[in-house]
Amino acid sequence: MFAAYDRLADHLSRLAPATLPTLARFVFAGVLLIYYWNSARTKVGEGITGLFRPSDGAYIQIFPKAVEAAGYDFSQLGPFHWAVTLAGTWAELLLPLLIVLGLLTRLASLGMIGFVLVQSLTDIVGHGVGGDDLGRWFDATPGALILDQRALWIMLLLPLVLMGAGPLSLDRLLARNRR
Repeated sequence: MFAAYDRLADHLSRLAPATLPTLARFVFAGVLLIYYWNSARTKVGEGITGLFRPSDGAYIQIFPKAVEAAGYDFSQLGPFHWAVTLAGTWAELLLPLLIVLGLLTRLASLGMIGFVLVQSLTDIVGHGVGGDDLGRWFDATPGALILDQRALWIMLLLPLVLMGAGPLSLDRLLARNRR
């Protein structure tokens, strides 16, 4: 029985480098890609220049307290607010796409982990998320929006940071062409 278990464990260990990253990217696409793209769409401004001129909603989502302090007069916000809002919008569009394509996957996944952390802090500090939505670990309630769900999102991204995109990726294709 132990020999059969050891053979199975060895076989699974050999499969892990190819399957874990590929499955992580597939699950990311199925669970989070559209979530982030829909969120980014609310931040893109009007018209052709909208990718460089974030919507008012983008500032409200990213800097809720600063917007409120400015009396919702967006002209009171400076270049710092514009740059952070633009970077956040582009990150929300590009990082998920890079992960799904398997292009610059380690860097994109690391960036996405940073994005999730900043997003969580903004929700807690800027939007006042707390109580059951904030959640507590080790409480037998696994559905809290911040501590529970976002910890799982980060765990989904960690294999991509540590192992890369896997065999079905643009990273792998480009690495073959460089050799």
